[in-house]
Amino acid sequence: MRAFLKRHRAVHIWALLVAVLFGLYAYGISSRQAANAVSAVTQAMKDGYARLWYLFPFSVVEWFYVIFILPVIIWVVVLVIRVVKGPERGHRLYGGMLGLACLCLTAWGLYCVLWGVNYYADGFQEKSGIYAQPVEVEKLEQVTRYFAENLSELSDQIPRDENGVFAVPQDEIFAESTHIYDNISQEFPFLAREDQVPKKMVFSRLFSAMNFTGFYSPYTGESNLNVDSPACLLPANITHELAHQRGIASEQECNFLAIAASTSSDSVVYQYSGYLMGYIHLGNALYRADREKWEAVYSLLPEEVVTDLRYHSAYWDQFDSVVATVSEKIYDTTLKTYGQTDGIQSYGTVVDLLVAYY
Repeated sequence: MRAFLKRHRAVHIWALLVAVLFGLYAYGISSRQAANAVSAVTQAMKDGYARLWYLFPFSVVEWFYVIFILPVIIWVVVLVIRVVKGPERGHRLYGGMLGLACLCLTAWGLYCVLWGVNYYADGFQEKSGIYAQPVEVEKLEQVTRYFAENLSELSDQIPRDENGVFAVPQDEIFAESTHIYDNISQEFPFLAREDQVPKKMVFSRLFSAMNFTGFYSPYTGESNLNVDSPACLLPANITHELAHQRGIASEQECNFLAIAASTSSDSVVYQYSGYLMGYIHLGNALYRADREKWEAVYSLLPEEVVTDLRYHSAYWDQFDSVVATVSEKIYDTTLKTYGQTDGIQSYGTVVDLLVAYY
């Protein structure tokens, strides 16, 4: 036994470190106080190394994933060959499989500590004192109408292509992103921070197939955006990822902040995108609650807004596939493992926050 342990000492030490990593995660989710303490430390760490990765003009984490996946595949192939053809197959199989497990668990454990703990820490609602409340249909109609009226006022100020579709250049949208939280941070000082221009993803089309408009990477501290999806919601999607950059884990709260920060900004483009994202959430809820009231509000939208909504729907309809369904199910399950009991349905509760705030 001693010889066996000595032979595989390195991988056993690795396994012990993985256990420590998950022990830290267990501590982090043991109480709200512990979660706040761990998330404060990891937030400072992420802000620190993000400065390095933001020196690169491309999404570093995209290539990290490629660099991670390829060695894993090579590892498995080499392991199979060595076990089948080489001597001491039992030792090779044990060491190789345990090492592979440690590699995958290290990646998962780091994600849990760097980001998963944030789901158990204070979020926007706790820090702001604004909480989602049950919504009356009359209030829902009032706020939805408010969003429709603002869209109507802003729609003719947005550059459009020959088909009448939102056509603001992406570079212009990204360039404005670093000041979008300036105004709302005066109302909620805990949102104040110095933002970096988010990253455009090379594999954007692939992320569309998986129904993702962007993601925040705790491994690199980068906000990454899908630039293949309709540009009309790109500003609001950027603002959503910048909410994650502030340590807010909840998807519903980040959607709310995407809308609130965008609509309160000095950028007409971001205002329009924020009101459009808000209208989609509110309009869908009003449609389910009272079709007649929804039709009355929908009639207020000018043709330019309707064109953007139709273009947005048509784009995502093409990705209604098994890949999208599986990806959505995986993400739904992931949310639930971090205590988000509504799973992906938590996106819908942003309506309660919007009505409470507006």
